[in-house]
Amino acid sequence: MRIGAHVPMDEGLAGALAYAEATGCEAIQLFAKSPRRWSGPQRDPALTAEFRAACAARGPLPVFTHASYLINLGASDPVQWERSCAALADELLRAYGLGAAGMVVHLGTRFCDDDGDCTARVAETVVRAVELADGPVATLLLENSAGAGRQYGTDAREMAAALLAVRAEGIAAALCLDTCHAFAAGIDVRGDEGWSALLSHIEGECGPDAVALVHANDCKGELGSHRDRHDWIGDASIGEGGFAAMFAQPYLQRASAVVEMPGEPPVKDAENVSRLKRLRDAAAASAGPDQEPA
Repeated sequence: MRIGAHVPMDEGLAGALAYAEATGCEAIQLFAKSPRRWSGPQRDPALTAEFRAACAARGPLPVFTHASYLINLGASDPVQWERSCAALADELLRAYGLGAAGMVVHLGTRFCDDDGDCTARVAETVVRAVELADGPVATLLLENSAGAGRQYGTDAREMAAALLAVRAEGIAAALCLDTCHAFAAGIDVRGDEGWSALLSHIEGECGPDAVALVHANDCKGELGSHRDRHDWIGDASIGEGGFAAMFAQPYLQRASAVVEMPGEPPVKDAENVSRLKRLRDAAAASAGPDQEPA
């Protein structure tokens, strides 16, 4: 797994790459525009081309973007739904322009009480967004939820169903698995048993490599608390053992992992990236040179 962080965009694309270098990132996630606005100014095509070339020159550096928090794939209000479709189309185009390996979006709220209708609404929203984009778009990464209120996509069953519904429309999509959200939703990722159960279901329903990105965040809350409160790796409820077990899962070996931490940059990211690398290297050493982690 390539390990990195969500990098700030205060100093633009060049600044994001400098930050990645300084914090030891092997992969990065960034906002292609403000996450708290429906739209934003377009970037200079020359700068995005320079960014793609710089990422490729680094060996490569997988890049992921994260969509606006305002987008709701399960919106039932017609106005909110139309705005979500348009904003999602814009985010998919921006991500493609940056050469992103995927564009992460939260699954949003439940469209209604029927699970089948919820998955159908997600697919309908994505299809409409791709139609509005009217051009090449990045791979869509659906992120799981912590389960607060009427959030959708809180367990392996809902995540797999949403992904399959989108893929059935011929749209390139995969999953982004947030460890804090999973734990808060009641998925016990503190050890191998919980990880194996989660990933076995996803693999059985969606096939290989369905998880393209992991948001590797410890969780301040207790198991099933439905509280989306990130903490530093090893400092909270999941603990180092949970992330060591994550690195031992063969199913995730082709995914990337990024941290999204509270705290003061760049220290928070340099430290948490370092902690994950140490756990990854220990897992690889324990597996031995001639076998996959198990």
